[in-house]
Parts: sequence; C-alpha cells; structure tokens
Amino acid sequence: MVVSPGRTVLGVGATETVGTYADRHGTKALVVASEQIFDIHGERILECLHDAGVETAVYDSVRPDPTVENVEAAFDLWSEEGCDVIVTLGGGSSIDTGKATGILATNEGGIRSFGVDKAGYEGVPNPIPPLIAVNTTAGTGSETTRTSVLSDESTSTKFIIVSENIVPDVAIEDPELTVSLPKSHTAFTGIDAFTHAIEAFTSVKSYSVTDNYARDAMDRIVDALPVAWSNGDDVEARTEMMIAQFKAGKAFGNSSVALIHGMARPLGAQLHIPHGLANGLILPYVVEFNQMAAPEKYAEVARILGVADEGESARVAARKASDGIEELCEDISLTGYLDEFGEVPSREEYLEVVPEMTQDAFDSGSPDNNPRKPTREELEELFVRVYDDALAPDSRRRS
Repeated sequence: MVVSPGRTVLGVGATETVGTYADRHGTKALVVASEQIFDIHGERILECLHDAGVETAVYDSVRPDPTVENVEAAFDLWSEEGCDVIVTLGGGSSIDTGKATGILATNEGGIRSFGVDKAGYEGVPNPIPPLIAVNTTAGTGSETTRTSVLSDESTSTKFIIVSENIVPDVAIEDPELTVSLPKSHTAFTGIDAFTHAIEAFTSVKSYSVTDNYARDAMDRIVDALPVAWSNGDDVEARTEMMIAQFKAGKAFGNSSVALIHGMARPLGAQLHIPHGLANGLILPYVVEFNQMAAPEKYAEVARILGVADEGESARVAARKASDGIEELCEDISLTGYLDEFGEVPSREEYLEVVPEMTQDAFDSGSPDNNPRKPTREELEELFVRVYDDALAPDSRRRS
C-alpha cells in the first residue's frame, strides 16, 4: 500500500478550493500557521473558508522546527473554540503542528509519548480529525506523509511521530503561494526535497514505486531549483518544484529517510539551523560515505545531476554523485545563509556535543534505513567533517 493524502488539488488557483473541502469535513476550522505566513496568505484563506460557511479560529504562532509547546497551545485553542476540522497554512512546520494537534484531539497522552522512540511506528491509535494542508513551500512534502517532526526544547532534541492515522485528508498545492518564498527558504526547502528523494531512492526500504517517484523528483529539482532560486517569480519553475517536492514526499513517506535525516535532526536542534539547510550541509558527506554501498543507485543519481555519462561504469559514475550535489548546493549559495540562519559554535564547543548528536542520530532510527550502516566512530567522524568542511567560517567550500 502507498501512503498518500486522500485527495490532492494541484495547480495555480488551487487555494480557492480550501473552503469547499473544509465544508465537507466540518463546520469550524482551526487554521494553523506561522505569523509570517498568516500575514501573507491568511486573509485569503479565511475569506475562502468564510465564503463556504466555515467558521474559524486562528493559531498563528507556529515556529520553524515546531515545538511541543506549539502543539499544546494549538490544541488548547482547538478545544476552547470547539473546532472540528484543521486547516494548515504553510510548509512542514505548520503541517506537522496541525498533525500533532490532531493527535491530541483524538488520543490520550502528551504529544511526546507518541514519538517513535517511545511508541514505535504506527504508535497513534486513533485517526486525527480531518486535516486540509494548504502548502506554501516546495520542500518538506509533509502534506503527503504519515510523519510529524517536532522539537523538545527541554532536551534540545527532535523527535518524529509516524502513523498512517495522521496523513492529511486533502493536500492543496498552489505554486502561486510559493512565489512569496525568499531566496533563502527557496534554497532550504528545495534541497530538503532533493534530500527526501535521494534518501528514498537509496533507502533499504525502497522499491519500484518509490524509486519512480524519487527519480522524477530529482530530475525536476535539478532543473527547476536553480531557476526558482534565481527568479522567484518564475511560476513554471515554482510549479515544477511543487510537483517535485510532492513526489519526493510520496517517495520518502513510503520508503523512509535514512542517515542524512538522522544526522540533520540533532544538528538542527543543537545549532538552531533550519531543517532543509541542515540536510543540505550533510548531504554531500553522507552520499560520499554511501556511494560504494549502492553504486548502481548513486550512479543514476550522478547521471541525473549531469556529472556522469551513461557509458561509465556504475562504480566510476557513483563516485561523482557527491560532486554533483556540491555543485547543486553551490548554485543556490546554500552555505551563504549560515551567518543569518545558524548559530555555529567554536570547534571545541561543537566537538563537545558530537557524542550526544551521534546518539540522537542512532536513536532516531533513520540510520537503520541507510545502505551503509555507520559505526559510532564513523558517524562521529561524519559530524566532524560537516563542521570542518561546511560549518567552519574559514572553510565553507560551498558558499
């Protein structure tokens, strides 16, 4: 079985359907968004909902890398207002908050108790209320998946909830909404989508259906991401990225992510780096680490990236995959955003938390899906390489 939202509406103007679908599922919607996204798109969404006769309550305090406190506050508003349908407005942060709010609405226990480290996979007993995800980014794919990633600030860690009971009922994919994305977040979400696709493609749980989703996603991203980043008003490139991230979401939602995500969650939590940026920083190093464990797959990745020829052997072509990824990251100036969006500590401070990040990565379960299983020493070495080659201000080779 392939996990997927119940219905997907894709195309310019798709936003106008939110009221119709909300009305089918309930009478009062909890609208979940960040303040910034709500300021841009909120009035339009509320108008669509009200025109359809759906009342609303608004929770617009979602943070990037949403927290347990975000979820609890949204749930309190849900309960106080007597809502019966959830409408998320935004990217993965808003969607994941909406999913988690829904968990609390229909299940007993605190949200932390549903993490896979505590409840396992499929650890949400009851389906959440109807959820309509209005996507405003082209990266996370959360509107297609059975996952919610949240931050526990009390422990400076991230945790993941995985259950078919939290898949959205409706995904609304309107590329016009992504035109407002700044270049930074176009880069972060775009490389996030590429990471989803490549990890799904090389996961030990991959199979033919997810491979096809992942191939198509990578093909589109390689062509469209530099264009969308360079010219955010290019609706064609934005549409290609919207389709790509959706397919990447379908890919990893069914075959899982692997070591990159296992490392990115603790790196993001410790350094307060946006998730997509953290993925992009780690991506070339893990690909280089993995290449010889799945040479046929990584050779195909290298060819999609345009750095290897069809006539080259799989082993020769696979070695070029990490180089192609570095070129893609350079095209969107990925590490150039670290000063604005990261809190990079000194090397000595970083080394102090490497063992903790390594344990958190293993605890996430994602490395189990990796084509090459790292030892503890190897994983610590990967974290150190990421710092020395990508994070350290004097050695950012992809800025």
